[in-house]
Amino acid sequence: MYQDLKKLYWWPNMKAEIATYVSKCLTYAKANVKYQKPSSLLVQPMILVWKPENITMDFVTKSQKISTVQDTIWVIVDRLTKSAHFLPMKENDSMEKLTRQYLKVVVSKHGVPVLIISDRDDRFTS
Repeated sequence: MYQDLKKLYWWPNMKAEIATYVSKCLTYAKANVKYQKPSSLLVQPMILVWKPENITMDFVTKSQKISTVQDTIWVIVDRLTKSAHFLPMKENDSMEKLTRQYLKVVVSKHGVPVLIISDRDDRFTS
């Protein structure tokens, strides 16, 4: 404090008066390092696990840019985060193969969703 004040002001016995004032100041005493508790390690917050609850799924077919081996893309989108999975497949793949692929790619990573919305494709209706 003395160093800051001496640049702008001067009076007789200035250094001693500033030292006396600071020693009686309650705000300074509370902020003084020797009266503070030592700091501890920071506590890391838990990282939340993303779990899609509502997903939509649809098939993109008959596109010229899709390879001839796998002619369809199965699109699965989380409705909250809009993150998507694009699964290449053949248009005539069996429901069993689709189920295995769905379990392997989506359920194994994110768990079972609460709600699945589809466009009533023939593959999903009985």
